[in-house]
Amino acid sequence: MQWMSIALGGALGAVGRFWVSNLVYDWWGRGLPWGTLAVNVLGSFTMGLLGILLVERLALSAQWRGVILVGFLGAFTTFSTFSLETFYLIEQGEPVKAALNVLMSVVACLFAVWGGVMIGRAL
Repeated sequence: MQWMSIALGGALGAVGRFWVSNLVYDWWGRGLPWGTLAVNVLGSFTMGLLGILLVERLALSAQWRGVILVGFLGAFTTFSTFSLETFYLIEQGEPVKAALNVLMSVVACLFAVWGGVMIGRAL
């Protein structure tokens, strides 16, 4: 039964990713994969925060942790999309944009997860 709840969380996460990334693209355009960067940073922050809150603070059941962390956030963040978009930038002769996307994504997501963990531990 846990797989069904993870699948439901994943469906909601995928729809959330679609909405957030398209909203960001509407604001900032598609010169760089801003939408993917935004969902990865937001997802990293949320994973850090909820990882602490749901596991250490609230001791939420494995079923609910699976729905939220594996299902929803697993589908919300988009590492495979990040990889494909970065590859396309390289293929289109934009190595600087590709490197910038990799650097911004890795650094921003590490800081975001750190911020989420710090906030979660402070609560």
